[in-house]
Amino acid sequence: MIEYLKAKKILRKSKINIRLEDISSLDSLNRIAAKNIYSRVNYPAANNTAFDGYAINSKETIFLNKKKIQLFKIIKTIAAGDNPKIQSIKKFQAVEVMTGAVIPKPFDTVIPIEKIQFYPNNKIKKYILINKKIGKSNHIRFKGSDYKKKELIISKGQLIQAPHILAFKCLGVKKVKVMSKPNILFFSTGNEISEKNKINDWQVRNSNSYYINSLSKNFLFNFIDGGILRDKDHKLFEKMLRKSLNSKADIVITSGAVSAGKFDFVPSIIKKFKLTGFFKGVAIRPGKPVLFAKFKNKQKCFFGLPGNPISSAVCFRFFVYPYISNILGVQNEKPFKAILKKDFEKKKKFTRFLKAKLNSTKNGNLEVEILSGQESFKIKSFVKSNVWAILKSGKSLFKKGQLIECFSPISSNKNIFY
Repeated sequence: MIEYLKAKKILRKSKINIRLEDISSLDSLNRIAAKNIYSRVNYPAANNTAFDGYAINSKETIFLNKKKIQLFKIIKTIAAGDNPKIQSIKKFQAVEVMTGAVIPKPFDTVIPIEKIQFYPNNKIKKYILINKKIGKSNHIRFKGSDYKKKELIISKGQLIQAPHILAFKCLGVKKVKVMSKPNILFFSTGNEISEKNKINDWQVRNSNSYYINSLSKNFLFNFIDGGILRDKDHKLFEKMLRKSLNSKADIVITSGAVSAGKFDFVPSIIKKFKLTGFFKGVAIRPGKPVLFAKFKNKQKCFFGLPGNPISSAVCFRFFVYPYISNILGVQNEKPFKAILKKDFEKKKKFTRFLKAKLNSTKNGNLEVEILSGQESFKIKSFVKSNVWAILKSGKSLFKKGQLIECFSPISSNKNIFY
């Protein structure tokens, strides 16, 4: 049995290579950028007005004041989407502009509509009357003031989200290069596992595969259901595992049959293969029997997760998920810290992953409550939790008021990528 930190180091060093693919930017939601993505254009594409009003040449107002008034002839109306080109522009002329309209040269400033004085009157709007100096560049959105051509939109290793899709469309990015989603081949194990809804008391409904499959809906992998392996299916497992080495599966995962019981056949079968980075048993709770191995000379790896629902969920969250993030080039996830609400005691040599509830105090501080029902078969506390509280090895007693590390669940991509 090894320390949790040592297991993490092995995972980081045992990367498999993932393919890259070019896809439509509009289909890139929740994918990982494989390269930096840059703007193809300036945005805005040209100087345009931020208000409805009238555009003039500010230089023509330098000597104006209340005693020296000038009429500017209205020569055109330009709306957003109109071609702003004007054949001939003379001195002391103005154009009416709607919000978003491109400002043609030599006009360089905009007077909002509510500040305009018309001549001869508000019904007959032939001129605007100006009796003061007007500054240059008022109420103008400048070309490239948001994005300049070749400016970075998203960095390699970042998760593409809905705002990026908007940016890609605005900035003319049609194709993006992303990391392919790893294919996970998943096997449930055990005679007790049933796909039926109505079951006997000695059976359990298959839940782990459905939980992990649900994560694939907004997470970074494709789920392939390998079915259920029964207690005497060790030969079948070996056959299917060998077959998977020549398949599209990148990661093979089993749930159950990984401990030291009579029918826990997974470790003995895995050891028949040429492996690197192997470990079995980590000083954590829950999930101690977790197993990992990379197949030698193959870009494929294996995870053996415990069968209890929470043990399986913990090991996916803190072993499989970081591994997937690493092979996709995602930045390392950072925990956040919260104040422990009550004392908690554990065994010194183990790292504990605890179902917990995060709240804010009246003072605006983050406070974490470790929920009752921490046993690995209990799912009610998992449903009630909204974070994982981590209590590291090397210490037994964690006192009320102490800052401890917390991680969000992996139900929301926005919460888990930094």
